[in-house]
Amino acid sequence: MFGIGGGELMFIIFIALMLFGSDKLPEIARGLAKGMAQIKNATNDITAEIQKEVKANGLDTSLKELDRTFMAEVEKVKEGLDTNLTEPLQESSQEINDATGPIKRQM
Repeated sequence: MFGIGGGELMFIIFIALMLFGSDKLPEIARGLAKGMAQIKNATNDITAEIQKEVKANGLDTSLKELDRTFMAEVEKVKEGLDTNLTEPLQESSQEINDATGPIKRQM
């Protein structure tokens, strides 16, 4: 949880208890929980509104098409690199094997 260990969490709780007292701490925790819930609800509302507008304007289909086109181009480039690099790599590997062949046999 947020990169905080058990000992660190206990220390934070101890400091909060010392600052606010045992009777105020539950009220503070409830207030923080309500605030977090309101933030979560607001975030969900904003996300839903954005998604609704995107669908209304047809941007979701155009983005999917753009993504599909981009991935197809990336695959073409990968295939081109594979075919362009395979032959020189095999030739280099053969040259290295030819050069190191006598050295390997001597060991």
